[in-house]
Amino acid sequence: MKRFAPAEPSIEQLQAALQASEQISSAIVETAVNAIVTVDSSCVIESANTATERLFGYQRAELIGRNISMLMPQPYRGRHDTYVESYLRTGVKRIIGIGREVVGQRKDGSVFPIDLSVGEAVLPSGRRIFTGIIRDLTERKALEDKLLHISEQEQSRIGQDIHDDLCQQLAAIGCLAKVAQKNLAKAGSPEAQNLAEIVQLIGRANTRARETSRGLMPVVIDSGGLMAALEELAAGTSRAFEVECDFRYDNPVQISSNNVSVQLFRVAQEAVSNAVKHSQASRVDIHLARQSGNIVLTVRDNGVGIPDAPSKGTGMGLLTMSHRAQMMGGTLTIEPRTGGGTQVTCSVPAPPKKP
Repeated sequence: MKRFAPAEPSIEQLQAALQASEQISSAIVETAVNAIVTVDSSCVIESANTATERLFGYQRAELIGRNISMLMPQPYRGRHDTYVESYLRTGVKRIIGIGREVVGQRKDGSVFPIDLSVGEAVLPSGRRIFTGIIRDLTERKALEDKLLHISEQEQSRIGQDIHDDLCQQLAAIGCLAKVAQKNLAKAGSPEAQNLAEIVQLIGRANTRARETSRGLMPVVIDSGGLMAALEELAAGTSRAFEVECDFRYDNPVQISSNNVSVQLFRVAQEAVSNAVKHSQASRVDIHLARQSGNIVLTVRDNGVGIPDAPSKGTGMGLLTMSHRAQMMGGTLTIEPRTGGGTQVTCSVPAPPKKP
């Protein structure tokens, strides 16, 4: 019995199969919930799906043939092509293959948070194309903002309760103990010395409770509030933990937004706490400055540094600091210092000044 080899597909069949495959791929891209954009090695947009039009407010004809940087606000718009050129020259990936939270800009000029994932493909001809998948994070960021706001309210409530209730009770107990100690001393009782030590311990506990209440409800209510709160944070840290903690600034930094002030204070508070409790630092420096339109907060310490595998306490703290910086449209960097220790830098756009 003779066996016949299957007939090879004709050119028409191959073309039909290719066309069907392209239609399926196009349908998948078009029906995707997230925006999908492809660009060439010169950062020129070659294709965009319907979700891209919906997300950024441009028609497809307005995007094709334009530089992808049109979808970014400054200063990222001016720097984007440099990043791509650097990658093509060195091969060092900064965002390709890695999802990253950045910001995009719509046609109407509004800026919003996005999650950007970039993939690279090399075609048989050797030409490179890049595919960006963009997801709108506006709702998620709003939820994070709401959760942090609730957290701030709860911390303030607890701080107020400590100040108005616990501190008052400790003060009353201290007064009663002091009176009893004086009476025992007049009677020549040897227990007077022990009671004097108890009075001192109650006083220290009251001081620590007041420091805790101040940390839970920082006084950041006007343009000078952040500087006053950071100065109090440094002084309180020195008193409570017996370390050198200084706050300094080159020029007074006025911030009109109370929300930005509170978030920056929380970043400084967490960084100082990590330095003292986890890095075992004996010196911490807090610095606040206005640089190139940004508010830059820097916390340096001389401790052992942040471990590669953070403990339970530090991991959540670092994540919270990063979220606070992103909420303000800024960045947070944590890096080791040359002479030992850690430097935490939070840079956020300076809010417009009140007239």
